[in-house]
Amino acid sequence: MPDIRPPVEGAWVERDRLLPRGAAGAIAAAAEPLPPVDDPEFGKLFDRFGDAKVVLLGAASHGTREFHQARAAITRWLIEHRGFRIVALEADWPDAQALDARVRGKGRPPGRAFAPFPRWMWRNREFEGFLQWLAAHNASHGRGSQARIAGLDLYNLAGSMRATVDHLERVDPEAAKVARERYGCLTPWAQEPAAYGRMAVSGRYAACEGAVTAMLREMLDRQFRERGRADEDLLDAAQGARLAKDAEAYYRAMYYGGAEAWNLRDTHMFDTLKALLDANRDARAVVWAHNSHIGDARATEMGAVRDEVSLGQLCREAWGDNARLIGFGTHAGTVACAGDWDGPMEVQELKPSMPESHERQSHNAGIDRFLLDMRPEARNGVRRALADPHLERFIGAVYRPETERWSHYADCRLAEQYDAWVWFDETTAATPLGDERTGGPVSGAEDTWPFGA
Repeated sequence: MPDIRPPVEGAWVERDRLLPRGAAGAIAAAAEPLPPVDDPEFGKLFDRFGDAKVVLLGAASHGTREFHQARAAITRWLIEHRGFRIVALEADWPDAQALDARVRGKGRPPGRAFAPFPRWMWRNREFEGFLQWLAAHNASHGRGSQARIAGLDLYNLAGSMRATVDHLERVDPEAAKVARERYGCLTPWAQEPAAYGRMAVSGRYAACEGAVTAMLREMLDRQFRERGRADEDLLDAAQGARLAKDAEAYYRAMYYGGAEAWNLRDTHMFDTLKALLDANRDARAVVWAHNSHIGDARATEMGAVRDEVSLGQLCREAWGDNARLIGFGTHAGTVACAGDWDGPMEVQELKPSMPESHERQSHNAGIDRFLLDMRPEARNGVRRALADPHLERFIGAVYRPETERWSHYADCRLAEQYDAWVWFDETTAATPLGDERTGGPVSGAEDTWPFGA
């Protein structure tokens, strides 16, 4: 006769349950059922991570409503009750600047945010709801206690070069002239940087590495000299220079294959996050990124077989227990995605998780929504039960259910990969702000997002 699970102290519990066997039973015994995401108690259950310097919130896919909503609820709690002041996104610095201008009432910056594929990753109603909340929160707080948004990624080559040159135009026109000359090497490829990488590695076009590296060095030297001024414009410009340098290397490396391109990208994310925290000494950050970035790669096939590092791994190496990594998973439902890179957004049915996966064990625990605290100090026995590697599902912007095992699963040791696991048994697709099949707006807000109603 199986044991009856006692209620977990402090958790939101519907009823006692019969425990399944094996790892699923260990999960069921340790899991803390979660209330609906719009219940204030949802965010409160994550207060245990509020002492950290960095809390990284993952997602098993980019196009899932519940993952966006849950990250928003957790982030709201950490901002309101734990004083977090940075929300760092798996998005490029120039794109995130447009969001930051909105939520901090700084006016409208040049350019549009998140125009390239997959724009629905952030241009969706669930994330828009969080932006509206953050703007209202900041409006009731002084400048020194507002929360900012920043981007960690490195794809927006054109925007990053523009940020550096625009800053220099304001403070040092002669330096701006030098910057334009050095970036001139990359300018023909600014809108199609992948084409630059292909031409550079083929030997048909001179690589621009020296020019962008020199520009970055000069910008960082300038930032160091003026560090005491806490100049946000200078930080933006320095990050633009860093992004251009790292993006140039990334687009060359991606044509060689192997781990180099991935490692350049996640190292860039970490360096950007560290620069943000160094520039704001007392600040703490919440990071929103995919599970593949926020999990510790050393506990996965990514690190053990492919020699890849991850943002979460680098954060643990830098800050130890002051970095908390929280993964998210689901069993079935629907997801917003594309069938191919640069393809239109579509809503697809998720295949049920594979029998040998961590997701299937979580599903078999029989709890619709739960938080699984896997830190050693939780002392709930689940780490031992999840010590062995099992498959874990990763869905990015593209979902290929016909080759799901090979396209979307990797071996992982869940309890070492994350500090906690957030589970939604059935999930639904995120809702894009615009019609992603045609690029047209649904209600008119799309054209001016993030400044439209």
